[in-house]
Amino acid sequence: MEITKEKILEVLGNVLEPDLKKDLVTLNLIEDIQINGNKIELLINIYNTALHAKKRMQEAVDFNLKQVFGNEVEVVSTIKGMPKETKKDHRKILPEVKNIIAVASGKGGVGKSTVTANLAGGLAKAGFKVGVIDADIYGPSMPTMFDVVKERPQMIDVDGESKINPVMSYGLKLLSIGFFTEMDDAVVWRGPMASKAMTQMFTDAYWGELDYLLIDLPPGTGDIHLSLVGLVPLDGVVIVSTPQEVALADARRGVNMFQLDSINVPIVGIVENMAWFTPAELPDNKYYLFGKDGAKNLAETMNVPFLGHVPLVQSVREAGDVGIPAVFQDNTPSSNAFEALTETFVKQVDLMQKMKQTTILN
Repeated sequence: MEITKEKILEVLGNVLEPDLKKDLVTLNLIEDIQINGNKIELLINIYNTALHAKKRMQEAVDFNLKQVFGNEVEVVSTIKGMPKETKKDHRKILPEVKNIIAVASGKGGVGKSTVTANLAGGLAKAGFKVGVIDADIYGPSMPTMFDVVKERPQMIDVDGESKINPVMSYGLKLLSIGFFTEMDDAVVWRGPMASKAMTQMFTDAYWGELDYLLIDLPPGTGDIHLSLVGLVPLDGVVIVSTPQEVALADARRGVNMFQLDSINVPIVGIVENMAWFTPAELPDNKYYLFGKDGAKNLAETMNVPFLGHVPLVQSVREAGDVGIPAVFQDNTPSSNAFEALTETFVKQVDLMQKMKQTTILN
């Protein structure tokens, strides 16, 4: 069999990093591959730099490559520890979650939580395992949107540890600070307290295996955002905006914040919410109350993907108020828009992950 980088990566996709519980390729831990005839030279990063950990990794790599290419192949693996700046990007927190995506907005009132709820619902409806963390500490709305205001998370034993078991609704898992406060109580916390509460929803909860964990962030840029980036390596962020200029200016700042070198979170794309108004009695009419294609044009200008339009339809608000995400309705303008958004979102996240995994080939 011909030895190629692509085939080597395919084989090493079966070798797990023991501390991080994912394979070397998914974690992007293969720094270099050199092929010289029957000799394969590898430079691999691992989490634990102890001698026994390095030896086990060398043995696992050698065994798997020889299983495919034959015993005559010579495998030379140099195993080293991750640099500090890289190590923090690989998580012991939530190792069974494939994609952690934040949903953010530069300002309040643009429908960020509505988009989060319906994107999560669309993913669950499509058969994915989904979780939602309502990190909008000062204005938690997910319990209302999923009709679980009166629910309270229970504790569960996981390998001898007591963990918070997220609430289930519409086939997805949900945690919100709203579960731990009374509905009408004001949440008055200083930044460190809010950050600690958010941290506990990651570290003290049992999420299990998920395809997507969506995080509904507070509007703007602040302590919660910085704490999140420091705690969990995000796979990407979705920016929600409405078409008018005042919202676009804030969305632009949001994109710029996540693209800072010190934060460096990939932009999955921009969603234009309230793109047009369609009255129920005139379902074919579109009224561009806040301007047309503002967020779409912003995405093109900033060279980031555009994920889609969501119309301003009364049924979206009504569905959220009664705790049934609009995406679960059948064949309505809003459900169709959210299903299309979900499909584009999945494709874009998949593309980002593939680009990340094949960087080594360039």
